[in-house]
Amino acid sequence: MSTVHIKETGVNAADVVAVARDRAEVVVGDDAIEAMRVSRAIVDGIDRDGRPVYGVSTGFGALAGTFIEPERRAELQHALIRSHAAGVGDPMPAEVVRAMMLLRLRSLAMGRSGVRPEVANAIADLLNAGITPWVPRHGSLGASGDLAPLAHCAMVLLGEGWVTTENGERADARPILEAAGIEPIELSSKEGLALINGTDGMLGMLILAVADAKHLLTMADVTAALTIEAMLGSDRPFQAELHEIRPHPGQSASAANIHRLLQDSEIMDSHRDDMLHAVQDAYSMRCAPQVAGAARDVLAHAEQVAERELRSVVDNPVVLPDGRVESTGNFHGAPLAYAADFLAIAAADAGSISERRVDRLLDVTRSRGLPAFLSPDPGVNSGLMIAQYTAAGIVEDNRRLAVPASVGSVPTSGMQEDHVSMGWSAGIKLREVLDNLGSLLSIELLAAVQGLQLRQPLIPSPAARAAVAAVEPIAGKPGPDHFVAPVLERIKPLITGPTLKSDVEAAVGGLR
Repeated sequence: MSTVHIKETGVNAADVVAVARDRAEVVVGDDAIEAMRVSRAIVDGIDRDGRPVYGVSTGFGALAGTFIEPERRAELQHALIRSHAAGVGDPMPAEVVRAMMLLRLRSLAMGRSGVRPEVANAIADLLNAGITPWVPRHGSLGASGDLAPLAHCAMVLLGEGWVTTENGERADARPILEAAGIEPIELSSKEGLALINGTDGMLGMLILAVADAKHLLTMADVTAALTIEAMLGSDRPFQAELHEIRPHPGQSASAANIHRLLQDSEIMDSHRDDMLHAVQDAYSMRCAPQVAGAARDVLAHAEQVAERELRSVVDNPVVLPDGRVESTGNFHGAPLAYAADFLAIAAADAGSISERRVDRLLDVTRSRGLPAFLSPDPGVNSGLMIAQYTAAGIVEDNRRLAVPASVGSVPTSGMQEDHVSMGWSAGIKLREVLDNLGSLLSIELLAAVQGLQLRQPLIPSPAARAAVAAVEPIAGKPGPDHFVAPVLERIKPLITGPTLKSDVEAAVGGLR
């Protein structure tokens, strides 16, 4: 098991993925411990002096003008967590909750939140014990950060609330903590607010989505190339010099991938000198790099936003090194919401063009000699006809999910929080779009492989041979109709997982 060290300077995206998905061990570094001690001393001084500071000696939100007596300030922090843990709905996936917890720990460790090191260590203990709070889907507006989801996480630190068991059921937190030998913590002034005020849920979802989108957009190039080869398309539009004259970096990368994937193919060679062959392929084939490449550029922007946020202090108020405690608006999730919405739009369009290629493969009037719906016996058999229906339905679902969440602000907290980002919703939608994209590419993979099989005895490209070798044991060769759903279910991991990509790269070299 790998180890992620939490430093005062924070963590990187790879650390987040390792903890969220691979359950890497978490260790809080000495420099972070010292930074938290220094900022905590400042908060303790405010307590002693009786100065009015938001969240330390006052109420929250619309109650910011209410002074809290010193003897009730710990009670204030516990009450805050309990009242804000007000989410409803199905639980969020464990990987999202673990990412959120790590990012909250990262934020505290930067020494600008005024919490004791014990609080950060308590989060690390939960992560290392594999204890995942039950965080409902609905509750966050993306400002003041992800309040309700983070409050559900904080409840478990108190020995209250719910956790998600290994079998996905909900259980009371205290017995789970006792079984793991973890003692609940008692909060001091400012600490409850510091546990819930931030963009950690939004950022966690964006980081995980960026990792997924990187892989899926490479696989989109793979499935596009397989379809182009099966459709007797041309590789000429993917020559490097044609993309140097329109220097979008994502487009050039995608075109380079597709061109490489199409080389050393008897199928491609079979029609290079055929003057009756189409002079120009349809847009869904010829413009594949322009679409997938533009999505890559959006992905690069989203990754940059996430990297900036990983270096950011998003608490409120923040404890500055000179002793000031200042209110900020850094918890507002607009940068993350916009990035998630934009990436969802791009991913939805990458899926849309994939479905158009599938439709061409199945249409006997456009598939350049392939049988209708890729069935050797069309009529009695329907082949992949309804798989394309499924793809069309998913495309429509993604169109709905691509509607931006970030324009949907609803004022809350007695008009104190009168503009919110809806970044949590944007993150949830993005994850759904990417899951749908995986399904769409798996349908294209199946259709393209069957098209290539039907071109035998011509030998396809090395990349196509790797794809056929992966798909054929699952789907067989084109023939009589069979139960399609389990085939698609088993093919999807070839798209979403690393194995097929590794096999293709072993055949043709690294893809971008």
